[in-house]
Amino acid sequence: MEKKFVDDEELTPMPLVKVDRFGFVKPEVKSADVIGKSRSAFENDREERRIRKWRKMIGVGGSDWKHYVKRKPHVVRRRIRKGVPDCLRGLVWQLISGSRDLLLMNPGVYEQLVLYETSASELDIIRDISRTFPSHIFFQQRHGPGQRSLYNVLKAYSVYDRDVGYVQGMGFLAGLLLLYMCEEDAFWLIVALLKGAVHAPMEGLYLPGLPLVQQYLSQFEQLVREHMPKLGEHFTQEMINPSMYASQWFITVFSYSFPFPLALRIWDVFLYEGVQIVFKVGLALLKYCHDDLLKLPFEKLIHALRNFPEDVMNPDTLLPLAYSIKVSKRLEELNQDYQKRNGKLAESHVN
Repeated sequence: MEKKFVDDEELTPMPLVKVDRFGFVKPEVKSADVIGKSRSAFENDREERRIRKWRKMIGVGGSDWKHYVKRKPHVVRRRIRKGVPDCLRGLVWQLISGSRDLLLMNPGVYEQLVLYETSASELDIIRDISRTFPSHIFFQQRHGPGQRSLYNVLKAYSVYDRDVGYVQGMGFLAGLLLLYMCEEDAFWLIVALLKGAVHAPMEGLYLPGLPLVQQYLSQFEQLVREHMPKLGEHFTQEMINPSMYASQWFITVFSYSFPFPLALRIWDVFLYEGVQIVFKVGLALLKYCHDDLLKLPFEKLIHALRNFPEDVMNPDTLLPLAYSIKVSKRLEELNQDYQKRNGKLAESHVN
């Protein structure tokens, strides 16, 4: 199955429907949406050079990837932080997440789960499908190919891991992946994330009680106090805690309600570096809006924390700020403290 996003040229026969370059329907096309059409020759040449560098780094079908990562890990990290070329995202995401290896080791498993197994979550999945990226043209048609693919992936995972089953936020992970890869590839990438093929397992985000969400929110609250003590104190006085605004950040890794270009750039880094980028981006959002947030009372504060200004949602503004925030060592310490407080043995540290 080919990568599924639709650009403006493919939709010209359809009046009244205009989409941005990622396939999201727009009632009016603003100048920002057609930026790809008006790029200068210099910018196009630069993008072509960038794609050639990536193709050389990856090799045919990903054959050179592991060797290149071992030889030049700093180059790989720098290029990923600048953003993976959109035409290569599907393949690169599979390589950096470890999902390609899982796919090759489990031939026929996905087909078995989709065709021959039943799930207790089927009705819940059907109910939620139309709520997943409802403004994207691939998912808009009722019972269309996008909704069918989404159903198949979510149903397959709910059978594959019956302890997790299906939780609403999982649809945004599957939906995002299906815009860049076929069903089977998307399924194995979700397996890689939740079971921990490369980084710490994330299935706790979706287990009953959402235990990993609770842990991440506790860690995030402490990091806010340490990095921005005035804001942390203001949140305490206004009785604001991260569960009121940050749960979806972790459950969907910013794929829910955040601008799609920003979400993609975060996912590039998330798949390579792990969940710490979610903490860094969250802290960067608060840091950027710090002074304004300090002035707001409870109700306006809640609204502001769910509706950040457009300028900070620019990846080239937000992500350099996020990269400058150091959290790795502190996250490990906070993880150990959290496990002790909750009477658990310290588990694998946050990657």
